[in-house]
Amino acid sequence: MSVNFTHLHVHTQYSLLDGAAKISDLVAYAKELGMKNLAITDHGVMYGVVDFYQEAIKQGIKPVIGCEVYLTNGSRFEKNNRDGMYHLILLAENDEGYHNLMKLVSLGHLEGFYYKPRIDKDILRQYSKGIICMSACIAGEIPVQILRGNLEGAESSLKEYLDIFGKDNFFLEIQDHDLEEEHTVNAELKRLAKKYDLGLVATNDSHYVKREDADAQDVLLCIQTTSTVDDPKRMKFPNDQFYLKSEAEMREKFGDCPEALENTAKIAERCNVELSFGHLLLPEFPIPNGLSAEEYLRKLCLEGMPERYPEPTQQVLDRLEYELGIINKMGYDCYFLIVWDFISYSRRNDIPVGPGRGSAAGSIVAYLLGITNIDPLKYDLLFERFLNPERVSMPDIDTDFCYEKRQQVLDYIINRYGQEKVAQIITFGTLQARAAVRDVGRALEMPYSMVDNVAKLIPRDLGITLERALEASNELRSLYENDENIKRLIDLAQSVEGMPRNSGTHAAGVVIAPDDLKKYVPLQLSNENFITTEYDKDKIESLGLLKMDLLGLRTLTVIGDAIKFIYETTGDKLDLDKIPLDDEETCSMLRNGDTQGVFQLESGGMTKLVIDLGPESFEDLIPLVALYRPGPLGTGMVEDFIAGRHGEKTAEMLHPLLEPVLKDTFGVILYQEQVMQITSVLAGFSLGQADILRRAMGKKKAKELDSMREAFIDGAKQKHGISPQLSSEIFALLQHFAGYGFNKSHSAAYALVAYQTAYLKAHWPAEFMAAFLTSVISDSEKLSWYISVCRSMGLKILPPDVNESGRSFSVNKDRVIRFGLAGVKNVGENAIGSILQARKDGPFKSLMDFCKRVDNRAVNKRMLENLIKCGAMDSFGYKRSELLAVAEQAMDMGSNYQKDYQSGQMGLFGDDSFADVNELKIPKLEEIPKRTILQYEKELIGFYVTGNPLDAYVGSLYYYTPLRKISDASEVLDGKYFSVAGIISDCRIRNTRQGDSMAILTLEDFNGKMEIVVFPKVYRDAARLLYQENAISVEGKLSIDERERKIQALKIKPLQEVPPDLHIKIMKKDENGIVQKGLKQIFESFPGDTPVYLHLVDSGKMIKVERCFWVDGKNAGVYQALDDLLGENWYLKA
Repeated sequence: MSVNFTHLHVHTQYSLLDGAAKISDLVAYAKELGMKNLAITDHGVMYGVVDFYQEAIKQGIKPVIGCEVYLTNGSRFEKNNRDGMYHLILLAENDEGYHNLMKLVSLGHLEGFYYKPRIDKDILRQYSKGIICMSACIAGEIPVQILRGNLEGAESSLKEYLDIFGKDNFFLEIQDHDLEEEHTVNAELKRLAKKYDLGLVATNDSHYVKREDADAQDVLLCIQTTSTVDDPKRMKFPNDQFYLKSEAEMREKFGDCPEALENTAKIAERCNVELSFGHLLLPEFPIPNGLSAEEYLRKLCLEGMPERYPEPTQQVLDRLEYELGIINKMGYDCYFLIVWDFISYSRRNDIPVGPGRGSAAGSIVAYLLGITNIDPLKYDLLFERFLNPERVSMPDIDTDFCYEKRQQVLDYIINRYGQEKVAQIITFGTLQARAAVRDVGRALEMPYSMVDNVAKLIPRDLGITLERALEASNELRSLYENDENIKRLIDLAQSVEGMPRNSGTHAAGVVIAPDDLKKYVPLQLSNENFITTEYDKDKIESLGLLKMDLLGLRTLTVIGDAIKFIYETTGDKLDLDKIPLDDEETCSMLRNGDTQGVFQLESGGMTKLVIDLGPESFEDLIPLVALYRPGPLGTGMVEDFIAGRHGEKTAEMLHPLLEPVLKDTFGVILYQEQVMQITSVLAGFSLGQADILRRAMGKKKAKELDSMREAFIDGAKQKHGISPQLSSEIFALLQHFAGYGFNKSHSAAYALVAYQTAYLKAHWPAEFMAAFLTSVISDSEKLSWYISVCRSMGLKILPPDVNESGRSFSVNKDRVIRFGLAGVKNVGENAIGSILQARKDGPFKSLMDFCKRVDNRAVNKRMLENLIKCGAMDSFGYKRSELLAVAEQAMDMGSNYQKDYQSGQMGLFGDDSFADVNELKIPKLEEIPKRTILQYEKELIGFYVTGNPLDAYVGSLYYYTPLRKISDASEVLDGKYFSVAGIISDCRIRNTRQGDSMAILTLEDFNGKMEIVVFPKVYRDAARLLYQENAISVEGKLSIDERERKIQALKIKPLQEVPPDLHIKIMKKDENGIVQKGLKQIFESFPGDTPVYLHLVDSGKMIKVERCFWVDGKNAGVYQALDDLLGENWYLKA
């Protein structure tokens, strides 16, 4: 019997954490069942429509595009009844219906969202053309009325739908998942169908592909609702009948109503939507003076020539003509003009723009327009890597902007082209292998330690799947094969792996359409209230719409702020485009490993690579960006490159023609452009063909590679007489390196940003670090670390001050960094604005003066107390305890003063007279204890200003070696032993499932903080030590998960205060007296009561230093200075 049934009510993975049907599996199974058509009707969204359409066409199945919308029983603008909505199935009958469906879904999100995206009957009526409507499941309006016993209401609703859609386009939907409610509803629907001569349609509310997938869908629901499978109160489906049933199964259910089955095929036959791919849909760019886009683009390039190439060579002119010709031939003139326009706007409005990103730096047109700032000819960058004339694809100009001003650029684009034409692009967070295991483990209530162990056995390779993890890890495979619980965990995790978990806004993607976007894509509002597309960036591009990446890069904000600070402190307007690219001070700083805060170069591994390479100019940084990646780091490429650079190894070239291409990288094929150049030089490929080969090699496309290998071998033989054996060897070499090669254009652009930040740090350290601190002001851990970096650089950081601080960090004329008011907890933007406004009339002279002048509606008592506690009013000359004692009184007096002033009831001689009579009397009190002051500072501004609770233990940190800085954990591998010491800033006691006590600590040292997990066995021994503000040392094993690094404590000890003596080990003879002079300087700089002993290793002598040279053993500066002078192994236990 031929198949006459079509599933018209189908949920995919894009009914987020509800549908468990992966589109590829769904379509394949429908094909296996012999079905010719299949619908997609996800809940309230159209996320999966393009994926579904393409997959269905690929597998020979006709796609039916639809959506199960939410319909409110009132106006979509009324948002006061969460439960007052119904389900409704809408299917696109034709292209007009598809466009109307997109509008309805978009308006449901943009205008009707209230817990769910809701439409109402007003817009349903307005956009009903070309849409077939079905009454939906038992959550539909008509079934709900039936179940409530309101048959008159059901009939009234039916008439309304008939009025909107007409008899031919409205169907009553019957379902049977063995639910009593459905049987009640079906009987009445059949009666209504007969009465009104309406068609019935039989559906199954499919949420997963096969019956056995019900458990996977159940787990997804648990993940969605953060519940567990055994929770009796959670949301769950009543049984396992919500799958893609065969026609035989559907006939068994609806044998008494064959027309309801036949109607599914008839509806599918009527639904004919054709999506268009590959046709450019560029917005119109307003071109002046009646010029064509081609002419205007050429004009702009020539106008940019004098600045970029004052005396252009023939090579420059030829390259320009070549690129303009290709751009015009491919129809991308307007694209370049659009990008030029918003980048020009940014530069005119002092919005920092990056020098380039990705392959666009390979274009001389982009360089002349000011889109990029890297000379592609000077650095041998290829245009074809950016825009290949032999492969039709949209150019991709990604641009970095100042993080804080990215929205300003986006606003400009919206105003330029119209709000209805511009949107940001959606992105989906997916359940990757480790996350899937952890989420499923939580849903199954499996022990944390068991789930954690399984998750950690999954390799950390990018894009790793559970299937590949089982192949790669013998231990994981053994657990899977021998433990039923682990097998169930991994099987369920595999079934949900790769499914979208949530939607968000792409960090950079923006789309501009030639007309109202709702004509091309469905839209929604993000959590941040941005209008975003419901199709992701790949689907947007495939539909021919203009997609651009506008990235907010914090480093550009740092650069912009640093330049502003330089101007404020010196009056100099620094132009980074004109700095020397071989500055010795900058390169020397990098060679010494001083990379903290330098873009792309500050990680431990990268810093080592910088030191090993020894840069002498900006150009030396370009390969660093390409080398420091997982691929090259594991292949020996880095070692070969470094050895070649220092003349320790001579590269062996397989053929002399490779030498010009590879000489600058010492025989290492480091860049993708080199793969293209070698292919072109040896085999005569055009650079366009070479780019196609490079892509095929990178994606390991076997069939394509086989034919191109033959062409390569033939070309090499014909052009240069190279033997097939040698050319095959070269091809294999190219294929090997193509997987690791990096885009040189991107390397060059990011290397320039790295060099610029290094230059600023080397020449303007206070201004640069003030800008950097501003960029991390909301991250207390990073802020604390970079403040310690500043101190190690010899930079002074002052606490907030109501007379000196701005909103963020600033630098004064003495090159001292001042903390910003925005960093003080609970001091809001209105309060800061009021303080800064009042200060325009002169500095505050006293607490009373402050309270009289700031707006008491903006600055309340709590804010005032916080400003006092963190030291922001120390400059008034009183102790913090004294100011706190009168803070409330000062606020009241200031408030009264402002009321009298505003009402005109001032004293005869004005406000000065009033102030004298009512001046605040401040008592003399003892200062708050030092430890309390430190707690205030930490709580309110995130770090200690006037000291550190660890200062008292600083000697112990050396005495109880081997202890490491918390920040060193970033360089330690998972499972390795790690010892650290610090202050407990947070202590949470938990009970295990067995009822045993354990603790989770937050431990802080001078540089950062880390979570310490104390399991019951260790907890029993150390419980007395585990309380806030206590100083401890911890030995344990490092544990790394997706979120952070932790230590599983094995031993915890109390930290004692400074040992009675300081013993210094001197390893070698001090022939030039450098060590002696350095020690004398340190002892004089940090005088105190701690006796000092010198141990001369060469002679075996011990010298007790004279009393006048004893030091302050509680001062961290002593130990840091000794580290700097003697290295890190100078400390000797007595």
